Amino acid sequence: MSNETPAWADQAAIEQAVGILGQSARLNAPLGAITTSRVGGRAAISFTANTAADLCRVGEASQVAGVTVLIFGRGSNLLVADRGFDGIAVFLGAAFSRIDIDQRAATATAGAAVALPVLARRCAAAGVGGLEWAVGVPGSVGGAVRMNAGGHGSDIASCLIDATIIDLSCDAPPSEPVTQDPRALDLRYRHSGVSGTQVVTRARLQGRSDDPAAALERIAEIVRWRREHQPGGQNAGSVFMNPPQDSAGAQIDQAGLRGLRIGSAEVSRMHANFIVSDPGGTAADVAAVMAEVRRRVADSAGIALQPEIRMVGFESSDSASSV
Repeated sequence: MSNETPAWADQAAIEQAVGILGQSARLNAPLGAITTSRVGGRAAISFTANTAADLCRVGEASQVAGVTVLIFGRGSNLLVADRGFDGIAVFLGAAFSRIDIDQRAATATAGAAVALPVLARRCAAAGVGGLEWAVGVPGSVGGAVRMNAGGHGSDIASCLIDATIIDLSCDAPPSEPVTQDPRALDLRYRHSGVSGTQVVTRARLQGRSDDPAAALERIAEIVRWRREHQPGGQNAGSVFMNPPQDSAGAQIDQAGLRGLRIGSAEVSRMHANFIVSDPGGTAADVAAVMAEVRRRVADSAGIALQPEIRMVGFESSDSASSV
């Protein structure tokens, strides 16, 4: 990896941000390659935060230098442009990876960096059911709260007690963490009120007392179902949100787009709401398939499909956070 500032970034802004972040900041770091799509470019800066003070330094660097921040979770619903991301990609460190399970209350408190499948399995093994659905969502707890992730008939909104948030726009670090309940977070289908300057650091989830063997069997069934019905390989998960009372995959199917290919990317033949990339492929090809799918579904059904994945480094992209 080169330690030089990427030529396409604002050199002065990047250098100023690095000066605030310190020696832990890395220049020209891999980003697209560590998403589940495994396509796309590098980040101008990457930084691992382990404390609230670290996060507020990120906020200070962003405000002073005028660079954008991307909170990188597990990269499972993210498409990074081939040119890369000209801001700070923030990774949450080990301090945000703790899981505490209260078997009596059937609750779990998880750091934002915890992988949802890990959380689901740990809870099931401890006799806390109701979170089995999360094994099928390859994202992080923090990213799941920000987008109200869900699957298999449930979502974060159905089990969240509260979430702790730090605002990167704090005037004087460290910012005081704020804990909010689901109503304050405005959780809706693939939506929350968590803004681009806010970082979820922890979530408390309500399950139910259950037999560990039964809960683990439900997890195994979800895993079997996913293997039979959803593609592996290089993909970002579900590409489009479901229209009201409908399925994005069904609409794509009805438009005859299963298997549609542009360059190195194609609509999955197993599940039409997935776009799979070839090894060595490009983010531009994935974006081109997305655009063509949207155009043809709009023409055939009059439905404007809305992306579920976040586009980073593209024009008019929302790069504030990632699952």
